Amino acid sequence: MTQSHTAQSHTDQHRPDPSHTARYRSDFLATLDTRGFIDQCTDAAALDALAVAGPVTAYIGFDCTASSLHVGSLVPIMMLRWLQRTGHKPIVLMGGGTTKVGDPSGKDESRQLLTDDQIAANMAGIRQVFTRFLDFGDGPTGAVMVNNADWLDQLAYIPFLRDIGRHFTINRMLGFESVKMRLEREQPLTFLEFNYMILQGYDFLELFRRRGCRLQMGGSDQWGNIVNGIELGRRIDQTALFGLTTPLITTASGAKMGKTAAGAVWLNADRVSPYDYWQYWRNTEDADVGRFLRLFTELPLDEIARLERLPGAEVNQAKKVLAFEATRLCHGEAAALEAAETARRTFEDGAAADGLPTVDLPAARLADGVTVVELLVVTGLAASKGEARRLIKGGGARLDDAVVADDAALAHAASGATLKLSAGRKRHALIRVV
Repeated sequence: MTQSHTAQSHTDQHRPDPSHTARYRSDFLATLDTRGFIDQCTDAAALDALAVAGPVTAYIGFDCTASSLHVGSLVPIMMLRWLQRTGHKPIVLMGGGTTKVGDPSGKDESRQLLTDDQIAANMAGIRQVFTRFLDFGDGPTGAVMVNNADWLDQLAYIPFLRDIGRHFTINRMLGFESVKMRLEREQPLTFLEFNYMILQGYDFLELFRRRGCRLQMGGSDQWGNIVNGIELGRRIDQTALFGLTTPLITTASGAKMGKTAAGAVWLNADRVSPYDYWQYWRNTEDADVGRFLRLFTELPLDEIARLERLPGAEVNQAKKVLAFEATRLCHGEAAALEAAETARRTFEDGAAADGLPTVDLPAARLADGVTVVELLVVTGLAASKGEARRLIKGGGARLDDAVVADDAALAHAASGATLKLSAGRKRHALIRVV
């Protein structure tokens, strides 16, 4: 849920000043601050003192709306990783309960309602991501994964309204940006979705009671929901809870993280191959390299500063480092090495290396010829036929390393053949004729 103007007004003094690199005493907040993770924090001084005193338990929630998370979720995942690496305990909260409601934050329309079986399948897929980023265990800093369906599914409606609902005013709930956006655009906001902010606030209270959790983290669009949970803890259990949000991460050109012409950049290998993942980072805009190295890798800041200073075309070396380090964290070192070698052979040696994104097409379809325009769309190298035609007219399309000059050109192949299709110098795909 996006922040309300009311909640924002009394916390602006805690928005970090990028010019200060030693504003926090705790390793946790100092690390997040210097690497660019912090947007807002409630009572930053008290949270800093708490983190110095001993392990802090903190959580981030992830609803199960798909079978994998995508690159847009990497900032909160990396926050949990840094939390653990600096001596604290992360909780991954799976939204088995809240996914049944749907978070209206940033949405013009209601999310599709999923069945229990769909939610369970999505949760199983999402779990795979966290085993690569966090160390799970029972120790003081061992990560734990919990499911809010464990308590939300057990709630009795009338007691919940009396015990929890009475602490939320309609006046304030109508002031949240996500609610106002829907109403101003005359888009329906269901009563089901309207309850989401109450359920998220209740999650924080339950995690404090069950796990001693004192901190909730999330994206800046979650500020209002987080503040609700903090106030609920103060009113019901008279406890001091804390919230910390990250800025919205966009590329230098203003695009949203994790979206490409071919679709979302998923974190699970069965949705996006390690090679395609490597390529996503390799194609980072020049102006984003330093910022993304700080956010999405664990390289020391002095090494990142050195890479940022590389002149001219040498910035490509920094992009390769970013691609390798980001892929290593998500898919392991072996996969990162293989992706880097595939790219080297493809781009530097001109070989159609194994590991490129591959599409199988039946021989019967290619017997009479298929337009290169169609193949560019099928392989995801172009988002539409119009884009494919523009690519060809601009001289950027190649079939088996030969420039395709005519947008009506046909590709022919027999069973067993493999075609290499290229869009520009950096993006390639294979077509296997089966």
